[in-house]
Amino acid sequence: MSGSLKTKIRRWNLAWHRDLGYFFSSLIIIYCISGIALNHVNEWNPDFIVYKKTIQLPQSYSKHQIDHSVVASFSKMVQENDYKVYDFPTNNQVKVYYDNATLHVNFETGVGEYERLTKRHVFYESNVLHRNSLAGWKWVSDIFAFMLIVISVTGIFILKGKYGFRRRGVWIILAGLLIPVIAILIFYLVSGKQ
Repeated sequence: MSGSLKTKIRRWNLAWHRDLGYFFSSLIIIYCISGIALNHVNEWNPDFIVYKKTIQLPQSYSKHQIDHSVVASFSKMVQENDYKVYDFPTNNQVKVYYDNATLHVNFETGVGEYERLTKRHVFYESNVLHRNSLAGWKWVSDIFAFMLIVISVTGIFILKGKYGFRRRGVWIILAGLLIPVIAILIFYLVSGKQ
């Protein structure tokens, strides 16, 4: 391969690595943020803030006493102005539905459990993309995944000499490969014992 062709390929590699890196930097950050959030889904709700409040009714009620005015008084106790609808899951309970909230009242205990969901902005929208919840987004996600491979491969060949791929780079890549290999081995060892 001639020197001028090597130089052209090197410049092309640098340009693609640089420009793809710039172009996909926002998606990389979005996927990293949502990936961290979704990794901890058992510890917190990455999409919503869940606000809970317990109320004690001032008197006892039965199912036949529940009407619009009584439900409106329950709603005031949880700072809700308007409810959508209410129903009776059992004869001694009423459940009131609001926009993004519910109030579940037990007539026997006189206790009401209020729960409101509020979107965690940035996290919510990032998670919508990460989970491919938008129609057609999986194709964008597939292209993005392929471009991450291109960015990684072009990055391998940027440096030359003692810090390049052939000397230092190959060892660092192999060291990085050990992490998923060890994780998979541990998975098979643990799952084999069960």
